Amino acid sequence: MDRLTQLQDAVDQLAQQFVAGIHFAHKRHDLEVLGPNDKIRSVKPEEENDVDPLPEEEFRAGLVELSRDLILKEQQIEVLISTLPGLDSSEKDQGQSIRELEEELKAAEEQRLDAIREKERVTKHLDEILKSVKRP
Repeated sequence: MDRLTQLQDAVDQLAQQFVAGIHFAHKRHDLEVLGPNDKIRSVKPEEENDVDPLPEEEFRAGLVELSRDLILKEQQIEVLISTLPGLDSSEKDQGQSIRELEEELKAAEEQRLDAIREKERVTKHLDEILKSVKRP
């Protein structure tokens, strides 16, 4: 698997971890007021399943674990990014590298065309030999 595919997979996984973290916080929080003007609305019976609070210690431990996972995935992404080619090269260096690759490609194309001409020459010569052979 190439580095860009690994990077894309890691970014997708990070996005999934963000969603999982938000889902966990939304579903497992305890209803509590955070400020003096906050009010907890009454929960309708059909909405009771929306929140299944955990004890505070378990909820905090879950948040810590999710946070660590996010940090680890972000660090993995940083490592993948640092291994991408071209990060240490200036635009001028990358341009020079592209020009060198273009020259190599031109040389390889010329070799390919030479090989095709040689094949056609040999095929023509073989045809002449076969035509000159007489049956007994």
